[in-house]
Amino acid sequence: MRYLLYSLFLLLPASCIYAQEKKTDSLSSLKQLAEITVRAGRPLLRQQESGAVINVQSSILTKGSSVLEVLERSPGVYIDRRNSNIALNGKNGVMVMLNGKLLRMSADQLMVFLQGMNAADIEKIELLNTPPAKYDAAGNAGVINIVIKKNRNQGDFSLTGGYGYGEKAAASLNFGRSIRNTGVYGNYSFSHDRTYYDWFARATDNMQLLGAPSSSDFLSLIKPVSNSHNLLLGADVNLSPRTVAGGSISGNISRVADHTINHGEYLLNIGTRYNMDADIRVNNNWDNIGVSLYTEKRIRAGEQLNIDLDYLYYKNNRPSTATSAFVDSAGHTPGTNDTLFAPLQKTFSVSSMQIGVFKMDYSRQLSPGLKIETGVKGTYTNNNSRSRIESFLEGQWVSSSAAVNNIIMKEAIGAAYGSVDAQLHPSLRLSAGIRYEYAHTQMDDLQYKQRISHRESGKFFPGIFLTWKRKETEWNLSYTKRISRPSYNDLASFITYSGPTSVETGNPQLQPTITNNIKLGYNRNGYSLSLLYSLDDAPVARYQLTPNPTGEVIWVSPQNLVFQKNLSLQALLPWKINDWWEMSLGFTGGWRQFKLDFTARPVQKDYLGFNANFSTAVKLPARFALEVSGWYNSAVYDGSKKADPFGALNAGLKKELTKNGGILQLTVTDILRTVRINSYFGTLTEEAFNLKSKVTFHPESGKAQIVKLTWAKTFGAGEQRKQRNRTVEESSRVRK
Repeated sequence: MRYLLYSLFLLLPASCIYAQEKKTDSLSSLKQLAEITVRAGRPLLRQQESGAVINVQSSILTKGSSVLEVLERSPGVYIDRRNSNIALNGKNGVMVMLNGKLLRMSADQLMVFLQGMNAADIEKIELLNTPPAKYDAAGNAGVINIVIKKNRNQGDFSLTGGYGYGEKAAASLNFGRSIRNTGVYGNYSFSHDRTYYDWFARATDNMQLLGAPSSSDFLSLIKPVSNSHNLLLGADVNLSPRTVAGGSISGNISRVADHTINHGEYLLNIGTRYNMDADIRVNNNWDNIGVSLYTEKRIRAGEQLNIDLDYLYYKNNRPSTATSAFVDSAGHTPGTNDTLFAPLQKTFSVSSMQIGVFKMDYSRQLSPGLKIETGVKGTYTNNNSRSRIESFLEGQWVSSSAAVNNIIMKEAIGAAYGSVDAQLHPSLRLSAGIRYEYAHTQMDDLQYKQRISHRESGKFFPGIFLTWKRKETEWNLSYTKRISRPSYNDLASFITYSGPTSVETGNPQLQPTITNNIKLGYNRNGYSLSLLYSLDDAPVARYQLTPNPTGEVIWVSPQNLVFQKNLSLQALLPWKINDWWEMSLGFTGGWRQFKLDFTARPVQKDYLGFNANFSTAVKLPARFALEVSGWYNSAVYDGSKKADPFGALNAGLKKELTKNGGILQLTVTDILRTVRINSYFGTLTEEAFNLKSKVTFHPESGKAQIVKLTWAKTFGAGEQRKQRNRTVEESSRVRK
C-alpha cells in the first residue's frame, strides 16, 4: 500500500489557490497597522527567506480539520502521535508558536492542544527552518508559527460533526469590529473527540528482574475522550496618530480522560510463564491563561519603538489509577519488588508554571537602502512539579522513595540582538544580525533538599541572509546558529510507571543542542528549491532505553546523541493547469547521518529519508469543488529506534450554498487506512538487556476512516487585517 501512495505523490501534485495581496503602507485613520485586501485565494504553499508559509484557508480540507492534522499534511513535518513528538525536516527540537509566542506546554499537552484547535480559525502556518536574529535562538530544528485569523468588521462561524472510531464535534467563532479609534477581536473554539488507538509489541530480552531470558507479546488499547475550549479576546487602540496600544487575554481548558487496557504474556526460557493484565484510567486536566500588552510608537517616519509585556500561567493535574496483575500460573510475582508489582496503584501529579516576559524592539530606516533593528528581551520562569506513586500493600497505601518527587525549577534568560538590512545593489540585499542569550537555570529537589542542576551559559547566535533578485528569479543564501535547551521534564529525575519491566524518567545530565545551518534557496514564478545543510552537536533523542543503576528494569529516558548531520533538498512546485484545475507538490528529504554512544555498543548510521505531500483541487459545476491530498514519510531513525514508512490519502468536497447560505464541506481522512507505524529497537545496535522489539502503532484512522461534515458562514463586511508581526518568542521546553 505504501508503494501505491508513493506513486500517487509522483502523479498527483498539490492544490494551490492563487492570491493577490495589496499592501498599504500609509497610516490608517484607525490604526498604524499594515493591511491587505483579499482579492482571491492565496497559494496554499509559499516560500519565503526563512522558510515556507502555508495559507491554511486555501485548502478545502481545512474545514473540519484540527491544526495538528494540517501540520501532518505539511511539507517537512513529521508527527509521531504515539510519542507526542513533532519533527521538522527530519529533526526533533522544533518550537511551536501561537501568534509569535512559543507555547510553553508539555509535549503531550501540546499534541492535545493542537488536536483540539480548529483549523478554520487559522490564517496561516509558518515553517521557519532558518529564523533571523530577532527571533529567540531556541529550536535547533526551527520554529512553527501558527497565526490565528483577525477580522475587522467581519466574522465567521462553523459547526462540525463527524465519526471515526467514535464521535467528533467542533465549533468555532471569529469576530472583529472597529469602533472609532478602537478595534476589538475575538475567537472561541470547542472540540470534542472520542478516539481510539492501540499498539502491539513483540520482544525478546534478558532482563534480570524476570530471572531468565524471555520473549513477550504485549497489547495496549487506549480509548481517550477529550474536550477542549480555547478563547482569545483582544483590542487595539489608537492613542495618538503615532501611537498604538493594545492587549489580549487567552485561555485554554482541556480535559482528557484516558482508559487503557493492557495484556501481556511473558515466556521465560526456563519454562515459566507470566501473564500481565492492567486497567489504567488517567485524567489529564490542563488550565492555561495568558495576558499580553503592547504599545507601538512611531517616533518619526521610518523609526519605531515596540514594547511587549506578557504573563503566562499553566497548570496540569494528572491523577491516575491502575489495577493490575503480573503473576505466574501459581499466582507469584517475579523478583522481590513488591511496590513495582502491587495490584493497585495510584499516581498523583500536579505541576504549575508562571512565565513573565518583557521585550523591547527599536527599528530605524536610515536611508532608502539601509535599515537597522535592535532589541532586548527578558524571560523569567518558575516551574513547580509534584508527583508520587502509591501502591496498595498489606491493607495500606505506601510510596517508594524513588516514586516521590517535588521539584522546582527557576530559569532566567536575557537576550539582546542587533541587525542590519542593506540594499547593496538594486538586485542584492544583505540582512545580517547577531543575538546574545544568557541563561541561568536552577533545579532543586524539595523532597530531598538537594540541587539537581545548576547551569549558566552565554552564547552568541549569528544570522546572515543574502538575497539576489532579478525579475522573476530570486536566490537566497543564509547561515544561522540555534540552540535547543533540554525541556524541564527532560532534566527532572522523576519516575513514572510505564509497564512491569520499564519506567520513564528524566536525565539531569542532558546537554543543550547547538545547531549550525547553511541554506541555499532558489525561487521563480512560485516554484522554489532549497538546499539545507545542518550540523547538530549533542541532539536529544527522547524515549531511549538504558538499564537502571541496579540493573533490574529499563529506564525510558531522553539521551544526547554525539552529533547529527542533515543535507536536505526542499521543493515547493505548484502547477495551474487551467482555470478550474490546480496542483502542487512539496518535498523535503536527503542524506542524514548521526552517531550515538549511550547504548551498549556505540554506532554511527547514514541513511536517506524524506517527506512528501501533494494536493490537487478541481472546481466542479454547480458551485462544487473537490480536493484530494496525501502525504508520505519514509523510514526514519529516532536515536536507536527505527520507524517504517507510512502515509495517508485524504479528500474533501465543498459546496457553496446560494443566497449567502455559507458552505458545506465533507472531508474524509486516511481513505485507505494506511496510517500505522512500525518501530523497532535492537536493529541498529545492542540495546539494554539485549532487548529486541517490534512495536506496531495504530491510530484511529488506521482502524476506521474519519468522516466529518462542516457548515461554515461568514458574516459582516470589511477587510481581513494582516496580523501584526510581533515576535514574542518564549521557550517551548516542557514535556510529559
